[in-house]
Amino acid sequence: MPDSPPPGTQAVAISMSAADRRRVRRRLTAPDGEELRLAYPTGTVLSPGQVLEVRAGVAYVVAAADEDVAAVAPRSLAEAARVAHAVGNLHRDFVEAGEGLFLTPWDAPMELLLTRLDVPFTRQARPFLGRPSWEHGPSGAGP
Repeated sequence: MPDSPPPGTQAVAISMSAADRRRVRRRLTAPDGEELRLAYPTGTVLSPGQVLEVRAGVAYVVAAADEDVAAVAPRSLAEAARVAHAVGNLHRDFVEAGEGLFLTPWDAPMELLLTRLDVPFTRQARPFLGRPSWEHGPSGAGP
């Protein structure tokens, strides 16, 4: 899978959620109406910017879709460690997003946890580059 479109091609972005970027055996319709058939090896994780296919001068490129996330802004390293531990106990990723923010998938249990921990957070629509919550096993194993 190329990491960037070949020179001279038009790029068509295909927005995918974190879960979609792990569904690598399926059909999907690109924004321009073209149908793509994905058939990558099991365990493949698509990354934003990767080219899925090139057809007639058009490169179909993976883009990270906005998702419902909690943007957490810990006030200290100790608070970040405490929150990361608690979020991990719910088998969720806690991904650094820059500027002192961390992202985790938002849902009611996550809102309750973050409220109980009294950590600053907001619900936002942003690309999430971690693993979806259902992918974590009890051992914490995952790709």
